[in-house]
Amino acid sequence: MSDLYSKTYNPDVLNCLANLSNDEVFTPPEIANKILDMLPQELFSDKNTTFLDPACKSGVFLREIAKRLLLGLEKEIPDKQKRVDHIFHNQLFGIAITEMTSLLSRRSVYCSKYPNGKYSVSTFDDSEGNIRFKKIKHSWNDNRCKYCGASKEQYDRDESLESHAYEFIHVDKPEDIFNMKFDVIIGNPPYQLSDGGAGISAMPIYDKFITQAKKLKPRFLSMIVPARWYAGGKGLDDFRAEMLTDNRIRVIHDYPQAFDCFPGVQIKGGVCFFLWDRDNTGECTVVTQKGNETSTPVSRKLLENGCDTFIRYNEAISILHKVKKFKEKSMEDLVSTRQPFGLPTTFHGHKAKNKGDILIYENDGISYTNPSSILKNTDVIDKYKVIIPRSGSGSDAFAHQILGKPFIGKPGTASSETYIFIGPFKDEKECENVISYISTRFMRFFAMLKKVTQSSTRSIYTLVPVQNFSESWTDEKLYKKYKLSKEEISFIESMIRPMEISE
Repeated sequence: MSDLYSKTYNPDVLNCLANLSNDEVFTPPEIANKILDMLPQELFSDKNTTFLDPACKSGVFLREIAKRLLLGLEKEIPDKQKRVDHIFHNQLFGIAITEMTSLLSRRSVYCSKYPNGKYSVSTFDDSEGNIRFKKIKHSWNDNRCKYCGASKEQYDRDESLESHAYEFIHVDKPEDIFNMKFDVIIGNPPYQLSDGGAGISAMPIYDKFITQAKKLKPRFLSMIVPARWYAGGKGLDDFRAEMLTDNRIRVIHDYPQAFDCFPGVQIKGGVCFFLWDRDNTGECTVVTQKGNETSTPVSRKLLENGCDTFIRYNEAISILHKVKKFKEKSMEDLVSTRQPFGLPTTFHGHKAKNKGDILIYENDGISYTNPSSILKNTDVIDKYKVIIPRSGSGSDAFAHQILGKPFIGKPGTASSETYIFIGPFKDEKECENVISYISTRFMRFFAMLKKVTQSSTRSIYTLVPVQNFSESWTDEKLYKKYKLSKEEISFIESMIRPMEISE
């Protein structure tokens, strides 16, 4: 019976499902086992340990836990069938996110989508076993679900359609679902829901699963989720603050490139999985996975002094400390907010210049408009500034330029939301020196530390130190100034591509 799963699944259907691209990403068995490896392994030799997956999709977590329990309890419960029955009836529990995934999960765990059928490895009295699915309705309040924030316009659907109202996060008392406590809560929750905004706008939802799981006060909590929460944004600021100050998070495995974790799946900003240990506090062991390379684990605080975001690369910490010693101002103070002149990305001026018009850098190149069209920063129009694209390459793969190429915005110019500006500055020469700084790998390395999406908004410049822009800058000059070691320089240059600035 201990080799039950290896004989039943060949080839492994879960490996096939793990290659699907969706906001509800299936977990490869290999990753599920890496997550289980973080737990104290004695849990799998204790017949009283209880496990809950509150977001079952393929059943991979419960299946891999079952394998470990089948081995760990072999001495305590020698009879194979009694051991199987005890594990499936008393230790493993799941809440499926859809009716289809409930069937898939039961098939993975019980070897039958109907655990009360003759093919189930352990017989239950009903067709759900301990993997339940209950169709839940959203609770609308001002056209939003009070539990998950879903848009009524988007998700108030026909009964035949999936509502994405996940049971675990749509109850006030999650402890009442199974009417029991759990030692371990583990899983891979849905990541986001369309929020009814323009285009493909979506809001995160995985944070709600983590917050709800903590309410159950398990001994251990582990989930695999997008890494965007490191920097907050769009509904994640409070969640980020709570996570980064929670010293019960003892391990984080970080995948800056999501496809290193989920083959064939692209998730901007990468993914991570963590171990939260209720009864033990301290520093967090951080491990980064880059392709086939695993970084040396480093035990450190999740928040460095003076930082409001998690620095995901261990190698960056010593570099950051050296720069922080200079106590220089942040480049963020010189960077405009989004829509710097009040013109949206969709703005299009006219191609022919009329008397008194100013030049606009916009999505389709350049155009002209009357100064009266400018709604913000009107005092900057007739000053020198550096203009830079708001969308820059890189955030989830290595050796990117990180920022788009900057250029000088002379007096009489402005831009749409496609760009932001840095400045203003007193003359063209000062702008040229700013651009020389942006072209350095050093500067863009510090921007990268805050960048988790392609968007290069003002906030990513927080850790970038301001330089004396009366002079030009090179990497060699900056490396010498901050006394960086050969190893630190090598790390920066492995992460950031050169940027050629053409006239």
